[in-house]
Amino acid sequence: MASAAEQLAANINFGSIAKAEELKKRIWFALGALVVYRFCSYITLPGVDPVQLKILFERMQGGFLDMVNTFSGGSLQRMSIIALNIMPYISASIIMQLMTSMSSKLAQLKKEGEQGRKKINQYTRYGTVLLTVVQGFTLAKGLEAGGVVTDPGWFFELTTVVTLVGGTMFLMWLGEQITQRGIGNGISLIIFAGIVAELPGALAQAFELNSQGSMTLAVLLAILVGSAGLIWFIVLCERAQRRILVQYPKRQTARGGGMQAETSHLPMKLNVAGVIPPIFASSLLMMPLSVAQFYAATEDAPLWLTTLTSYMGQGQPIYIALYVLLIVFFCFFYTSIQFNPEDVADNLKKQNGFVAGIRPGERTAQYLDYVLTRLTVIGSAYLAVVCVIPEVLISNASIPFYIGGTSLLIVVNVTMDTVGQIHSHLMAQQYESLIKKSKIRGKRR
Repeated sequence: MASAAEQLAANINFGSIAKAEELKKRIWFALGALVVYRFCSYITLPGVDPVQLKILFERMQGGFLDMVNTFSGGSLQRMSIIALNIMPYISASIIMQLMTSMSSKLAQLKKEGEQGRKKINQYTRYGTVLLTVVQGFTLAKGLEAGGVVTDPGWFFELTTVVTLVGGTMFLMWLGEQITQRGIGNGISLIIFAGIVAELPGALAQAFELNSQGSMTLAVLLAILVGSAGLIWFIVLCERAQRRILVQYPKRQTARGGGMQAETSHLPMKLNVAGVIPPIFASSLLMMPLSVAQFYAATEDAPLWLTTLTSYMGQGQPIYIALYVLLIVFFCFFYTSIQFNPEDVADNLKKQNGFVAGIRPGERTAQYLDYVLTRLTVIGSAYLAVVCVIPEVLISNASIPFYIGGTSLLIVVNVTMDTVGQIHSHLMAQQYESLIKKSKIRGKRR
């Protein structure tokens, strides 16, 4: 028999969404913020020649710039005021989380509650500004070396850095506003919107290659079927979980005075880290290598830089190895932050709960760590396979990057998370309406 929550979920439809006024406001706010983000992606940096920029991107097509351009929603190709997108903020978050795990002062600050989190967020913002300044200056020098600047010099470099810092900070603020006043995670939705905005162009490119004879119909159908299969596999793995049986002592029931033991489940997801490891790994690899590719495309580029970019190209063994190592590392690192076996074991012990066949306390923590480690191994392998195999196919079969594994992983995860939050809002609204009806009936009686 279905539970009350499942019955409520079955009754949720578009009519219930229309009645949820607060949810509608949140959805409209999130959509409006994403429209503003897309509008900013078309505002070009001052001093950049769009004709020369287009020629430069055509000459460097198929490399890391395509990857950065995908995550930025085409902002880098247009060299807009948000060309760096939200990547400096993600990089700063990575550095801050690593420092929190290594520094006892930052770890203690994190345990201070809301006030400590505010200070850590403030440090992350400072780091974002610093990284944006460094990356913005490097990008400005790369544009000057590429010959796409109408008036190169210190003034162009200064205005570019200031503009990019302002654009990145605006996106960071916009993401926080979406999280607080909209629906879903704001930073993830910004990346999601950039990828989705480029999907129609990717499909048009694939059909154009087919019409020109560069890609056969069989290959095109295989790409579409493979993408659908990859989405199904991602959804399957993201919903997979290991349920650990938890038992509680026998308690006296209200009827009959008998003793009855209670049982529950402790769900442990296969992929606890979610989409964070691929995003972190991509952000650490993409920006330095894309800037290096800018310099390598110039006529006076040193030979060692050209050789480095060729060995670190998309689909090359060194790039694949680094990408897999970073995904596995961040998968274990972020899982250790999200799920602490010792804290879970202590909470179970305080509630008089225990895992069947395992002693409470330290033995329970060891068992949970044992299960979590093996789940993380499988989860990291799943993320590596989903992200790496499409990369190899892209480099060898000239498939557009936009349908790569990392892109699909982000799109599917963000969609599932946003739909889950909408579902939670609707269920909360239905519970509130049921409580109000019961109160009204009680008063009438």
